[in-house]
Amino acid sequence: MSKSTIHPDQIYIDGLANNDSAIIQSIYKKFVPKVVHYIRNNSGDEDKAQDVVQEIMILLFNQAKANKLQLTCPFDAYFFLLCKRKWLNEIKKSSNKGVTIDEDMPSINEPTEEMVTETEVFDEKQKLFDLMFQKLGEKCQELLKLSFTIKSMEEVAEKLNVTYGYVRKKKSLCVGQLTQWIQETNRFKSLKIT
Repeated sequence: MSKSTIHPDQIYIDGLANNDSAIIQSIYKKFVPKVVHYIRNNSGDEDKAQDVVQEIMILLFNQAKANKLQLTCPFDAYFFLLCKRKWLNEIKKSSNKGVTIDEDMPSINEPTEEMVTETEVFDEKQKLFDLMFQKLGEKCQELLKLSFTIKSMEEVAEKLNVTYGYVRKKKSLCVGQLTQWIQETNRFKSLKIT
């Protein structure tokens, strides 16, 4: 992403990352009704709209927690476009329904498009990582989960009741295997590496 000025609406992203209930309520109050209205007018209902919103909120939370989200456009446009694309993809999956697309929304600017694309790539990478992570053995999964949450490898070794040297070697092998599996997939090859 090009170096752009951080938008004042970054407070919504930071609020999500910090699990700030006031910010989350504000998002639901200010931005979700527009998404619900759009989905209801485009072959959906209230429940489906809430499902889409929930998935996008989780995605944004994960991306914000990973410190990979610097908002350079209004949150409203960004959030709406993410939800809209998610809904259109849902419709495509179940394309046995007739689709009516209400396209009277104002055109979305380039920074918003760019941010949405980055978020979608982040989501794909996350899904690929999760899928390959599940292929690892229990010991590898446990070791990596601990090393994601505990920064000190000495503490990880202590928690697992093994030596520091063993933990370092085992982590290296687990990460190597995970990386190899990810890189060998066609999904990885089709993702933009950012």
